[in-house]
Amino acid sequence: MTSNVKRVAGGLGLLAAGVGIARWAANRPTARERELKNRWIMVTVNCSPQRLASRSDLPEPITRLGDAVDIKIAPAPGDRGTELGARLRDLPRTKVAGMVNRHPEEDPRRMVEQALRDAKEIIETGEVLRGDWPAAAQPAQAGKLLEFAGRRGGRL
Repeated sequence: MTSNVKRVAGGLGLLAAGVGIARWAANRPTARERELKNRWIMVTVNCSPQRLASRSDLPEPITRLGDAVDIKIAPAPGDRGTELGARLRDLPRTKVAGMVNRHPEEDPRRMVEQALRDAKEIIETGEVLRGDWPAAAQPAQAGKLLEFAGRRGGRL
């Protein structure tokens, strides 16, 4: 009887391992998905392409990324400024990369997106514009009316 129990336990162990491998294989990103993750991130900047002719002409948020990104500068369609793009040269392939994706503030793609937005603002306005408070910090007209009604016990 004990040999049958051992066989069943061994079979269950193999089954569990097989299920784990199947789940891992099903959740692995394909080459196409990895390629899409590493696509170009583009912004259109309101300036001539000659103004951004070389990498040394780019603002600090882009140059801070250094050799970690490829940079693309091209005229925007319809003579509407310049397209400025960046993409990561190599996506991290370690388990740490999966953990980084869980923390948006540390995601390398989000860092590139933020650097492009900041560079666009510097090129167009000369500085990175930051709001003094969140947009929802001050109530709109309907919010003021409801606040007023609440203070008066529901009577307008």
